[in-house]
Amino acid sequence: MGFFKLKKNNTNVKTEFTAGLTTFLTMMYIVPVNGFILSDAGLPMDAVITATALITILATLFSGIWSNTPIAMSVGMGLNAYFSYGLVLGMNIPWQTALGIVFISGLLFVALSFTNFRVWIMTSIPMNLRRAISAGIGTFIAFIGLKQMGMIVDNPATLVALGDFTKDTVMLGTFGLILTFILFSYNLKGSFIFSIMITSIIAWFFGIGDAPKELFSTPASIAPIYMQLDIASAISLSLLPVIITFLITDMFDTLGTLTGVGSRANLFQENNKEDKSLQKTLEADAIATVGGSLLGVSTTTSFIESASGVEQGGRTGLTAVFTALFFITTLFMLPLFKSIPSNAIYPILVVVGILMFSELGKINFEKVDFATASASFFIVLLMPLTFSITNGIAAGFIVFTIIKLVKNEREDLNLGIFLLTFISLLVFILRG
Repeated sequence: MGFFKLKKNNTNVKTEFTAGLTTFLTMMYIVPVNGFILSDAGLPMDAVITATALITILATLFSGIWSNTPIAMSVGMGLNAYFSYGLVLGMNIPWQTALGIVFISGLLFVALSFTNFRVWIMTSIPMNLRRAISAGIGTFIAFIGLKQMGMIVDNPATLVALGDFTKDTVMLGTFGLILTFILFSYNLKGSFIFSIMITSIIAWFFGIGDAPKELFSTPASIAPIYMQLDIASAISLSLLPVIITFLITDMFDTLGTLTGVGSRANLFQENNKEDKSLQKTLEADAIATVGGSLLGVSTTTSFIESASGVEQGGRTGLTAVFTALFFITTLFMLPLFKSIPSNAIYPILVVVGILMFSELGKINFEKVDFATASASFFIVLLMPLTFSITNGIAAGFIVFTIIKLVKNEREDLNLGIFLLTFISLLVFILRG
């Protein structure tokens, strides 16, 4: 195993194997969850489940070999919800065009991964606004989860209201949400997948859903979604803000994940010029997004659940390789995944949303200026209320720039902020 430099990283095959298994258990939930989310946009669930498993295997394997880091990759939570509920259902964009948007944003990420632009754009955006964007996405996907479970429903007078908690499906979702809270609060490895399975078993027992007649089968064909992306329709000025949103959000997710995991594993050390692992991991992430769009899924990104493997001692790409190999088993679990009741799935969106929303706590609102506070407010509020990550980000940058210009605080503005503000203006100008 000299290729992975195990001795240099003070690890061994057994440790990497255990770490890979741990990462697999903590992020296995993404296969059925993504199947449900993208199927709401009209994509065939069978094909999506297979494609999700495939891109997870291929992207994680490529990441492990190319970058030699314990970073696993799969379809990103947040952008998959935006793909289905924001673009396809909210903006009436065909899912084929939405896949074209993912493809173009992925190509841009690939190109930028080989330049210093990613560093420039990240340093151009104040850290507090980046945190607000993460928190906003958290409120967005949590709101979707609550809505899909029936806990929040439409109301002609107040727009939204509490759902009917006497319905068996809503009670099931409530139980699943509380169970997920409990399991996750105890830091149980694989808490998401265990919550899904326990909630499903209870649903089957009480007849809320049908138990699977078989647990395993051959993988479903991905032909209905493979290479079905419509790139030509995605190349539109009106969709440019959406493409930029996917690009920037993917960059945020990736760099945020790598920063968090890297600090635990002593990876991506900026003072070591010979350490190219960050660069290569970013390249792998970008290439995976392009590949995922070809297979028929939304943006692929680095998974924060990789931290669970790092906590078990994973330090090299061999951890990622083992994780990818474990994911091969999910290709054959279609009957089991399809039989899972939807309200055993959607509680996961709420908990993931809470985790992302916690980034807001890192903003000290007693010390930040009014421009930052106002921008953060609009980012967090408008994402769920307008069902659009793009609208939230756009409103935030516009408010931030206007207040800074009015107060003549131009030292806090830069070319990157002006560029993003201009693109944000296009969001509202080109709405028609």
